[in-house]
Order: sequence, then structure tokens, then C-alpha cells
Amino acid sequence: MADRLVEDGWRELGYEYINIDDCWSAKQRDAMGRLVPDPERFPSGIKALADYVHARGLKLGIYGDLGTLTCGGYPGTTLDHVKQDAQRFAEWGVDMLKLDGCYSSGEEQAEGYPEMARALNATGRPIVYSCSWPAYQGGLPPKVNYTILAEVCNLWRNYDDIQDSWDSVLSILDWFSANQDVLQPAAGPGHWNDPDMLIIGNFGLSYEQSRSQMALWTVMAAPLLMSTDLRTISPSAKEILQNRLMIQINQDPLGIQGRRIVKEKTHIEVFLRPLSQAASALVFFSRRTDMPFRYTTSLAKLHFPEDAVYEVQDVYSGKIISGLKTGDSFSVVINPSGVVMWYLYPTVLPAQPWHLVRQQAPSEGFRPVLL
Repeated sequence: MADRLVEDGWRELGYEYINIDDCWSAKQRDAMGRLVPDPERFPSGIKALADYVHARGLKLGIYGDLGTLTCGGYPGTTLDHVKQDAQRFAEWGVDMLKLDGCYSSGEEQAEGYPEMARALNATGRPIVYSCSWPAYQGGLPPKVNYTILAEVCNLWRNYDDIQDSWDSVLSILDWFSANQDVLQPAAGPGHWNDPDMLIIGNFGLSYEQSRSQMALWTVMAAPLLMSTDLRTISPSAKEILQNRLMIQINQDPLGIQGRRIVKEKTHIEVFLRPLSQAASALVFFSRRTDMPFRYTTSLAKLHFPEDAVYEVQDVYSGKIISGLKTGDSFSVVINPSGVVMWYLYPTVLPAQPWHLVRQQAPSEGFRPVLL
């Protein structure tokens, strides 16, 4: 996979982490209580693998679990092992840790997740820290404190594991949209909500659904973690995952998570993500299953500022619309379970500067941002 990331253009687009999931270790710790890799599957050890990955300009991620066992039944990182394991990962040259929560109590999680953050920082090695903590506590306040979470973790799993199915993608999207007033303000540079992996290139999604997951995850400011075999990926899946404008939008430096701003009776939904330099991303999403649907609206209806004029680029087709005014009516044709995604850039700024209030009440609406 590391070779493929380098040779097939992924690394240049920003796909730089290659992450090992559960089941990498031996079934027991060594005599000194240290985690050891499975000698059959990692005969050269993790450090040699990290060196190989680093030599190719990539970074290595690994998996742990804050409990007696990992979810797959391998040795867990109980509270007495947190410092030792953090040091072990740093010595190996690991660049990212996903810390799961199987076989641990709420009390252990409340102590252990912040403790691992301190232990990782104490190693002196920069290690991206992905926490499963909120997913084990229902993902919502009062059981989950997103202020604390943002101080402790770089990204966190809020909700259920994704399965290789469209139903699973929709259930995750539904939960994130229903709870966006809590989740959206929690995200920002260095602290992200993680709706789980991209399943594009696997088995469960159609072409349209694959395009939808990429667009919706991008507008949600989600980490883009692929889960497919890059040796056998189809050209169409590769094209979706390597869309340069999509990745640019996903990685926007403001790091503002988008929101669903419209939910129509016709089963069309509109999502908006404010971007840097007064740009915006819009996703028009169809939950219809009958036929392509012509959806007509205007930027004014989507709460864009008056008097502005935009250049619009279709993120998938590349087609450009110039001179779109806020009041102009327009139509997009959206395929069943598909999306149309626009990148909008103002060419004439509105007379009144307008600002996004990060912690606004839901009733105040969610508007694009001009900085």
C-alpha cells in the first residue's frame, strides 16, 4: 500500500498516512510487559516498517485500545500501560495512534484518554491522536464534553463503525445532521469529528453513492481515510478519491465543518461549508430512488449575501458558471442517491461584510463566511 500511495499519485494529493488497524500485535506482551508485533505478519517489526514508510515520504499509523483487550481480542492498553505503550510507539517511529475503547469502563476512558494524550506529548514525537472515546459514550452531551475532547484529541470517532453499505453511510449522515448543532462547533484545525472511513472502492456503493460519500464527507470536514486495496482499485473510484478540487475543499485552512441547511419534502438536501477567502462549497444531495431530479433554487434562498456575484465550478464535472448573482434562479439535475457539488468564489463582494458566528444558536441560520 505504501508503494501504491507513492507510485499512483496519492501522496502528492495529501494521502500521507498509512494506518495499521487492530490485530497487528502478538497475543501476549513480552516479559517486560511491552507490546510486540505478531512475529509472522511483521517479522522485521514495526520500526522497520516505519522506516520503510518514512523513506517514501509517508507516515505510519497504528492501533491501540484503552481496555483489557482490543476489540479483536489482542492485548489492550490498561491504565498502567499507557506511558509504556506511548513510549513504545514513539520509539518505533509511529506518527498516528487510533485508541479504541473496547473492554473499558466510562471511568477508565475519562482517565485514560487524557492520560494517553499527555503520554504521547511527553515522548517528544508528534503523533496524531485519534480517540474512540465519544463513540463509546453515545456521542452527545452531557456524557460527552466536546470542549475537553478538542483539548485532548486531534480527531475522534463520534458514532457507529461504518459498514460497506449505502444504508450505513446514510445512518451516519442522518446522525451527524440531526446533531449538527452540537457537533459542528466542536470541529476545527487540529480537532475533528470523524464520521469513519471512506468505503469508496470497496463493494457496497454504486458510482453515484461513491461520489456522494466523498462530497458529503468533504463538506463535513471529515478526515479522508480510505479503506480499499489500492492495487486493484477501479479507475472510477480512483478518480473520485483523487479529485483535486474536492481534496482542496476538504483541507480548507479555516477548518469549518459544514451543515445541512435545507431538507426538502422532495428528498433533496443541501449542505453548505464556508471556506477561506469568502469561498463556499455547496452539496445538493438526492435521497430519491426513482429518477434524476431537477432542483431549482437560488443563492438568496440559501442565505447567501445580497449584491454578490459568484463564479461557480462543478467539483465533479469541472464546468464553470460565471456571473451567478445571489438572486438568480438556477437548476441542478441530481441523480438518485447522487450529488451535485459546487465550489463558489465571489467575483463581486457584497456591500455589507457578513460574518459567521461560530457558536450561533441554530435559529440564526448558518451562512457562508467572509474574512
